[in-house]
Amino acid sequence: MAFDIEMINEVYSGLTKRINLAREILNRPLTLSEKILYSHLWPSEKLKNFIKGKDYVEFRPDRVAMQDATAQMALLQFMQAGKDKVAVPSTTHADHLIRAKIGADKDLQQSLNESNEVFNFLSSVCNKYGIGFWKPGAGIIHQVILENYAFPGGMMIGTDSHTVNAGGLGMLAIGVGGADAVDVMAGMAWELKFPKLIGVKLTGRLNGWASAKDVILKIAGILTVKGGTGSIVEYFGEGALSLSATGKGTICNMGAEIGATTSTFGYDKSMERYLRNTGRDDVANSANKIRENLTGDKEVYENPELYFDQVIEINLSELTPYINGPFTPDLATPVAQMKEKAKKNNWPTDIEWALIGSCTNSSYEDLTRASSIIQDAVKKGLNVKSTLGINPGSEQVRYTAERDGLLDIFKQSKSTRIFTNACGPCIGQWDREGSEKQEKNSIIHSFNRNFAKRADGNPNTHAFVASPEIVAAIAISGKLDFNPITDYLINNAGEEIKLSEPTGLELPPNGFDVEDNGYQAPAKNGSGVEVIIKEDSERLQRLTPFKEWDGKNIKGAKLLIKAAGKCTTDHISMAGPWLKYRGHLDNISNNCLIGAVNAYNGQTNSVLNQLNKSIQKVPDAARFYKKSGIPTIVVGDHNYGEGSSREHAAMEPRHLGVCAVIVKSFARIHETNLKKQGMLALTFCNETDYDLIQEDDSFNFLDLTEFSPGKPLTLELIHGDQTSHFIKLNHTYNNSQIEWFKAGSALNLIKKQNN
Repeated sequence: MAFDIEMINEVYSGLTKRINLAREILNRPLTLSEKILYSHLWPSEKLKNFIKGKDYVEFRPDRVAMQDATAQMALLQFMQAGKDKVAVPSTTHADHLIRAKIGADKDLQQSLNESNEVFNFLSSVCNKYGIGFWKPGAGIIHQVILENYAFPGGMMIGTDSHTVNAGGLGMLAIGVGGADAVDVMAGMAWELKFPKLIGVKLTGRLNGWASAKDVILKIAGILTVKGGTGSIVEYFGEGALSLSATGKGTICNMGAEIGATTSTFGYDKSMERYLRNTGRDDVANSANKIRENLTGDKEVYENPELYFDQVIEINLSELTPYINGPFTPDLATPVAQMKEKAKKNNWPTDIEWALIGSCTNSSYEDLTRASSIIQDAVKKGLNVKSTLGINPGSEQVRYTAERDGLLDIFKQSKSTRIFTNACGPCIGQWDREGSEKQEKNSIIHSFNRNFAKRADGNPNTHAFVASPEIVAAIAISGKLDFNPITDYLINNAGEEIKLSEPTGLELPPNGFDVEDNGYQAPAKNGSGVEVIIKEDSERLQRLTPFKEWDGKNIKGAKLLIKAAGKCTTDHISMAGPWLKYRGHLDNISNNCLIGAVNAYNGQTNSVLNQLNKSIQKVPDAARFYKKSGIPTIVVGDHNYGEGSSREHAAMEPRHLGVCAVIVKSFARIHETNLKKQGMLALTFCNETDYDLIQEDDSFNFLDLTEFSPGKPLTLELIHGDQTSHFIKLNHTYNNSQIEWFKAGSALNLIKKQNN
């Protein structure tokens, strides 16, 4: 039986009526995305034809999911909200704070030793407030959600950008910051700018070496990392029907790398099979009763250009494997072109490590297809040249894969390491031997994100993204430019060998199995549960509310940093060794913007302190200004805050006295996170005004006292030579969000409303 079946049946009971009403008011057929959006409106939100990309709309998500790194801050905030229990089904998953080095047993124990304080905090706070807790080793949040909680037609939010993985089961699953999660867990509406719609029509059927991963790798190349911003990507067509549920999940998951709000597929037989094989017959039976409303209307898919803002068509029968990277997930290269491209760009072609797993590609199906390549190679007398790292997606996947002999196949290569069912290398928890040498090298993985320093902390590691099948093939060859479709390898007998095409199983023939899935149910009554946070803890710190706005124009603010080029959440708040401070705002603020490139000297973590005229680390300069009572401003380029839902990237500058972030454009989640923390998230009316900002600038807001929706703000730039410029700044604040700013944060406003 499924978790929360009563809630799911309640959603389904009113779904058809709400969709029919929306169809009547809009007077047209509906996409799947619209059906889910309009059927999840907050009760007080009047149903109308919302303007995409403009109207802010309040929604009622069905559930909330959090991972251990982001959950710490989210739950610390929830503890201040004045609630005894979460208002919607919620879970926390311990998957980020787990190292990968030697292998699962030793790595997991080391991680428990290192982060026991945090895990105990999460366990106790979940127990107190009615939140399900998935213990360390239980699996990666998104795979566990897909196996246990995702359901067609539902809406969920999660404190991780790859929450969208649940789109593989026909949900609208959206990554958010912790403050958004607090809103929903506190029983309040969740606000989202009504998204635009991108339709992707899939025709044909995958064959040969092509996989579901190659669909999103190709799309990332088409749309780039910001092409999906503000949009939902909806997949449809005969090709979509041919994909497995986990394959659909892979495509949706990596949709976060194109900036999409979320991605989804309509309910079909593959989803039904997955639900039934994961013990959720009751969900499948309920979904079948309303299946016509769990996918887009027929008229939409027949004439998609009439209903989507953009339509992309991909013929799966013609799709070939891709390898994306390095340093960005949208640099897409067909495998057949990698030899030429690698040579042209002087990328290292020796592959030291090949990693399979992460939340993107860690299903049973992924492991069967990758293992088929390894098995074929061994039978043909080939050795695996690269070190293999395997991260199963969940304990259920791992247990079943071990039972069916899949892990033994990988272990035929003596260098293979089976890591814990956790994120590990994907989010900087990889303790890789030799990475401290900072040597230029290449790795390949099936993960979703490959920013510099993300995996092993080495800025010279060229990380490439591919399907598990291609990762396995390249591991055997040891070469980035190996094309398994056309190239031959020499086996131990000196023979020319060509690898066979991958084969795999959508689902385990003998069903899934597990002894202990790692789930901890919360107490029915948590009133007597104590949440203990040591006063001298380096890992956890109770939050102090941010100060509310004093109602005056901000004057005399100083430039903290003008960031040049790409500035992701990894640049603003690095992961890796800093993950351990995710529950301690002051300590983790010591990594604030240390990865951002200073536009004036081309260096990281090196900025001018205007007060003492010295060059300091960014956090040190920020603390100096704050102690002196002077607010600061951060300036950035396009798509600022690209990447994860990491709200620390907003909370840290806020904590250190930054009052405004002014950029050419924002990534969606980060802009919202800044607003939630009571900061000014602003964009240049004229992008070239970015060039006017000088290193020794001071800033005066001239009309902040008139802050209102749709009205640009005026900023005076006073340069070191006392010359000045006046520039206009756009914003997307509505009245509710302006109230967040005035209160000092959205949480401050919640507390006021609950008192």
